[in-house]
Amino acid sequence: MHLPREGAKFCTSKCRVYAHRAAKRAPAFPEAMTSRRRWVRRDADKVPLTGSGRYASSTNSRTWASFEHVSKSSAGVGLGYVLGDGVGCWDFDHCIVDGELTGWAREAIAAIPDPLLIEVSQSGEGVHVFVEAPEGPGRRIRDGRNIEFYSAARYIAVTGNKLSI
Repeated sequence: MHLPREGAKFCTSKCRVYAHRAAKRAPAFPEAMTSRRRWVRRDADKVPLTGSGRYASSTNSRTWASFEHVSKSSAGVGLGYVLGDGVGCWDFDHCIVDGELTGWAREAIAAIPDPLLIEVSQSGEGVHVFVEAPEGPGRRIRDGRNIEFYSAARYIAVTGNKLSI
């Protein structure tokens, strides 16, 4: 392939457009999550479903599937991820106000080392921060902030709507 000018990334503008569109279709989830068979679908009320539309369980691995399988399914309205196997999630509720991340949330999220993914929650008012973490009991922080952490036996309704901090 011959690029039209030095430093060009694409051979033509058509190739550039195709690459841009392909990147938008690419999964918004990190390989640390998509490589694990811990995916479910979800309904509008955040109830976990299997790829075939039956009820799924956050504690029964027989109801989970691969990312590839659930992303091709039309059951429910979206995806969910079952926590565990080295992946946990910080769940910040009511921390986006008028489209802006609150100061307390920005500070708390910035203190989390090496996040796998930071995304806006389904409501548009919260944030999920996925991290590598051993399985353990959940925690809730209710000191004027609504922060929870889970790393086992829970599932999170995911959006893939990345948030940059």
